[in-house]
Amino acid sequence: MSAKELQEKLFMKPKNACLRMTDDEIKKADEFCENYKAYLNEGKTEREACALAIEIAEKNGFVPFDKKASYKAGDKVYYNNRDKAVILCVFGKKSLAEGVKIAAAHIDSPRIDLKPNPLYEDSEMAFFKTHYYGGIKKYQWTAIPLALHGVIVLKDGTKVTVNIGEDDSDPKFVISDLLPHLAREQMKRTLNEGIQGEELNILVGSRPFRDDEGSELVKLNIMSILNEKYGIVEEDFLSAELECVPAMKVCDIGFDRSLIGGYGHDDRVCAYPSLMAAAECENPEFTCLTVLTDKEETGSDGNTGLKSFYLPYFVSDIARMEGLQAHDVLSKSECLSADVNAAFDPTFPQPYEKMNTSFANRGIVVTKYTGSGGKGGTSDASAEFVGKVRRTFDDAGVIWQMGELGKVDAGGGGTVAKYVANLDVDVIDVGVPVISMHAPFEVVSKIDVYMAYKAFSAFFDLKD
Repeated sequence: MSAKELQEKLFMKPKNACLRMTDDEIKKADEFCENYKAYLNEGKTEREACALAIEIAEKNGFVPFDKKASYKAGDKVYYNNRDKAVILCVFGKKSLAEGVKIAAAHIDSPRIDLKPNPLYEDSEMAFFKTHYYGGIKKYQWTAIPLALHGVIVLKDGTKVTVNIGEDDSDPKFVISDLLPHLAREQMKRTLNEGIQGEELNILVGSRPFRDDEGSELVKLNIMSILNEKYGIVEEDFLSAELECVPAMKVCDIGFDRSLIGGYGHDDRVCAYPSLMAAAECENPEFTCLTVLTDKEETGSDGNTGLKSFYLPYFVSDIARMEGLQAHDVLSKSECLSADVNAAFDPTFPQPYEKMNTSFANRGIVVTKYTGSGGKGGTSDASAEFVGKVRRTFDDAGVIWQMGELGKVDAGGGGTVAKYVANLDVDVIDVGVPVISMHAPFEVVSKIDVYMAYKAFSAFFDLKD
């Protein structure tokens, strides 16, 4: 056997997924991504993404979960956790004693939150004070159009929904930055300190209330507008959750339209495919759960994050229907932690280790472990489980790759995998490679998005 033949037999030869797919498969990928783009445009916050997921679920036969009811194979239920996280469950033919299959993605994304007391006036201009959410490069959030989303709960308990800046006719908001001509001192700062947290002030108005008496007339004018539109007073900001997100629409990128640019790919690019895999799941062998969770970007704390017990509590409720304990089910269960990884960027190759990184257009990326440095703060999937996932994907024609998040000492990151693993569940990260992750405008490959859907479908024993 020649060296060339031996290499063909023994070596891995990564290839662009487009060269491994038929024209019909590529067309399917493009069509799937049109609906994904609509989901991304409409679900820019965890509340909106949760509501959309429930809407899609109900259209596909899911009903609210009732822990006093009994269910049979094929039944579909969902559990809504405080309008910020949701579990979709399709009951399988096998006993829960044989475990469940879990796909867990998060639906929160880095953003700019308003402080509890946000509105102020300075130099006849009105601003919101903010507290950024998640890991961001602060300078990326200046001088771009922003939209305001969220809820305000009035003193009497009335909940007011806010969504300003998404329609073409809506006003937008902006965080200002210094002009280059006057930024000599600012330019001496490190990139990390170029814009500081307390400088992320959102410009919301400049016209004073039409009265020549009193102070803070611009602030008064803004409050007058908000009172007329929403019936709020300044004190109502204290019981509000208001988030500023990029106002740009999702769009195709490139002459070939092969990529999607937009806000919130991390991690709704995994949430949507796992949601659709669950929505289309019919009579699976194992009970299948899709968990769309909150608070991952800030460490998964809080009662809507996966450090809380809402997932094991739900499993406990369904286990009890068969006379089982939650740990009887979880110890036999398997999970795909549906989260993104960083796609190799040839413009900035230094922090990547090219042999062990993921690339756009090579399919979904399987990440055996995350963490940083010496695998600090990670769940490290076993070889046995990696082998099982590998066979599942290969048998289903899923195009996939293996990757880490950068060089060993270059940084690193985390997902919800370790919190699921702590429940005695076999788990591994599976997701879409992202360019410019955590930026206000991220980029992904359409083919990789579709392969995520195929992967979660295969995991749930579906056929596309």
